[in-house]
Amino acid sequence: MQLHLSTWIEVESYLTTSKGVIMPIGSTEQHGPNGLVGTDAICAEVLARGVGDAVGALVGPTIPVGMAVHHMEFPGSMTLKPSTLIAVIRDYVSSLAEHGFERFFFINGHGGNIPSIRAAFYEVYAEQRALKGRAAPDLRCTLVNWWESPEIGRLSREFYHGKEGSHATPSEVSLTQYAYPEAIKRVAMEPEQAPAGGFHDARDFRRRYPDGRIGSAPGLASPEDGKRLYDAAVAAIAAQYSAFVADA
Repeated sequence: MQLHLSTWIEVESYLTTSKGVIMPIGSTEQHGPNGLVGTDAICAEVLARGVGDAVGALVGPTIPVGMAVHHMEFPGSMTLKPSTLIAVIRDYVSSLAEHGFERFFFINGHGGNIPSIRAAFYEVYAEQRALKGRAAPDLRCTLVNWWESPEIGRLSREFYHGKEGSHATPSEVSLTQYAYPEAIKRVAMEPEQAPAGGFHDARDFRRRYPDGRIGSAPGLASPEDGKRLYDAAVAAIAAQYSAFVADA
């Protein structure tokens, strides 16, 4: 159920029965001492594939680089400007809409993407209406952040007892460890749980949180936790996707 592993003939056939497509989007940025640089993209991609298999939906190619300018003091991080990310999403959606897709379900792995994704949806709607007026296709786009379901929150509390934090979290690290056990990193971290708080820009981020963590204890991560988080997230998001495409 992945677009890039399908032929055009298979996609044309799919469109006779469904107008929905799942679009994973993440980021390429530092995730602390033991978190993979691709964590946010990995989480979105793995969950999108699981949801696609569960509901029989086609899954588009992952958008792996997001809006991560605040991580750019850490080597390996990459970023798109908000305007660039908006343009990328707009062009992805518009391309697929030209073939008949109408329901675009974005699974997001990075909080920093949220404002740009939502702005991109309205760019799509405005562009389609400007070009075609009332004859514009009935396109709908929605965004799901995988970590926001109540069951994910419950599991986080069960596993990590208030040490989830807001960046380089044990939940997202666990999910990547489940997905790529061969890439698990074991790193001693002191203190176990990083300080929490805000920041102003990339330099301030690195000054306040020199190892890249914010309020989190990713050393608690495990692939076993990742499996349970994966199962819970796939079940929750599959239900959201089904409701989305069924809504008239």
